[in-house]
Amino acid sequence: MSYKELAKEIINLIGGAENIRSVAHCITRLRFKLKDEGKAETETLKKLDGITTVVQSGGQYQVVIGNHVPDVYKELIKIAGIEADNTEEEEEEEEEEEEEDLPKGKVLDRVIDVISGVFTPVLGLLAATGMIKGFTALLAALGLISAGSGTYEILLATGDSFFYFFPIFLGYTAAKKFNSNVFIGMAIGATLVYPTLGGLRSGETLFTLFQGTSIESPIHVTFMKIPVILMNYSSSVIPIIIAVMFSSKVERFFNKVIPSVVRLFLVPFCTLLLVMPITLIVIGPLATWAGQLLGIITMSINNFSPILLGLFLGGFWQIFVIFGLHWGLVPLAINNLTVLGSDPILAAIFGASFAQTGVVLAILLKTKDKKLKALSLSAVISGTFGVTEPAIYGITLPRKKPFIISCIAASISGGISGFFGSKIFMMGGLGIFGLPTFIHPERGLGMEFLGGMAAMTVGFILAFLVTYFFGYKDEEVVEKREKIEVEKGKIYSPLKGLVKNLTETADEAFASGALGKGVVIIPTEGKLVAPVSGEVSVFFPTGHAVAMETEDGAEILMHVGIDTVQLKGKHFYPKVAEGAIVEAGDLLLEFDMDMIKKEGYSLHTPVIISNSDDYSEVINTGKEKINFSEELLRIIL
Repeated sequence: MSYKELAKEIINLIGGAENIRSVAHCITRLRFKLKDEGKAETETLKKLDGITTVVQSGGQYQVVIGNHVPDVYKELIKIAGIEADNTEEEEEEEEEEEEEDLPKGKVLDRVIDVISGVFTPVLGLLAATGMIKGFTALLAALGLISAGSGTYEILLATGDSFFYFFPIFLGYTAAKKFNSNVFIGMAIGATLVYPTLGGLRSGETLFTLFQGTSIESPIHVTFMKIPVILMNYSSSVIPIIIAVMFSSKVERFFNKVIPSVVRLFLVPFCTLLLVMPITLIVIGPLATWAGQLLGIITMSINNFSPILLGLFLGGFWQIFVIFGLHWGLVPLAINNLTVLGSDPILAAIFGASFAQTGVVLAILLKTKDKKLKALSLSAVISGTFGVTEPAIYGITLPRKKPFIISCIAASISGGISGFFGSKIFMMGGLGIFGLPTFIHPERGLGMEFLGGMAAMTVGFILAFLVTYFFGYKDEEVVEKREKIEVEKGKIYSPLKGLVKNLTETADEAFASGALGKGVVIIPTEGKLVAPVSGEVSVFFPTGHAVAMETEDGAEILMHVGIDTVQLKGKHFYPKVAEGAIVEAGDLLLEFDMDMIKKEGYSLHTPVIISNSDDYSEVINTGKEKINFSEELLRIIL
């Protein structure tokens, strides 16, 4: 049976697409939330060719398929007309639950998640159009084209239009993030930059609000006799995000109270009629003033000591990236460009990617490890263009000292940027493509540009020299573990802990042996290592499950904890990527045992041979306690 045919059968047997509230998948099973589980023909499903079993647990209707579940899932959501992972209704319910139950310590995580969700989809286009704008300024500064010429104006429009109409694009991405109608979000953004509204700001002043204060506001128009403070929302960031967040709540309310037969047009109608006046009267001005305040605070710190700001931001930028905290600074930088016309934040961190690249280049030239040399070469190339994640996660961070050197060099680079008073004047590309952003649109090449060049050069050379002569010895890359003498047919323990029979796990699909023969390990240390030499064939995005395949075709599945897919990646820290070729004993994953248990999940970890039917026997070596890389199972052809 093909994946498409299997998906059709599953949909029919669970009561049809209309009975699906949401569906997601983990490494072995489809996880449905059904409106009425009574409609599902469970016994018939269990007998269906291609389905291992069905498990009803924790409010989920789980159809266990095995390693091919991603392929079936893709076909199923196409046929059922469901968006990947969640239906809109389910996403709204989950979002409401998150907001109601959000722990205090997770507020920052939530903010960062929202910011990254709004900005990530547009970063590529933002960089691309910024590069066009930067290169246009460079060509004009070098006298290759003249300002005001047709060539200049067309290139400038191409580069500047995206940033000018930024609220419309952010309206779309913010609506996606807040699970609301994306076209309502775009309509809100378009209204904020509507030319006629902007033109009213130069009209007759009716009266002035907050006269004599820093937020003195002339009133040119009213809405139902309520004064409207007209702002310039072109290129703005904060007003549209807050407006769409508010709109998503309003839209959700109208979706509940308006009959479905007229919901298609009445929900947008009512939402926009309510949201837009409130946005223009209240949200827009308050958010704009908040943005102006953030810009003033940033520049005040910079004015107090631009060197100190550079040292701090440059030194900690890569750490911020690792923890995702940089998403709190990127909007500030965009806001500074909008409010002040320049930004010192991204200027201060400009040299960080070159410091990281300098460190990796030194390792590339010193190492004799062929695998590390190949990895370093690709990391140097990507780092030159501003993409340093391969260098950080694959090379410098695991070796600690090189990463520390890169942070120190980046800090000095940031200090040099601050010394020159460097600022960027537009958004642009990463790495070497970021240089044109230091060119002033009117003054051309100045001290800001020289500062950017100096920061880049010093960061790179300093990091390279320190690493090459003092920071790296090739023997450090040799993993501090004993070489395992791998024998054909032997499966070594991926965990340290207590070994139990597979039947002792609470997960019916594993306990029944339907997914394969093996054992359960209760770990006593939060590390998972490779049980064999071979390929990491599957590394589930949430990090809780890993599958490997040996050259001989043995397929080993390791599932850390029971139902831990529900954690959505929290407390799991993968150390290799899917597709990696590893040796037995190599570290695959680290996980926080205490936090997983605190969240209420069992750490029982099934280790199974998922293609057990290909072997005459899978033998458990019978150990009750086991250490990493001790023999766990033996398979016999």
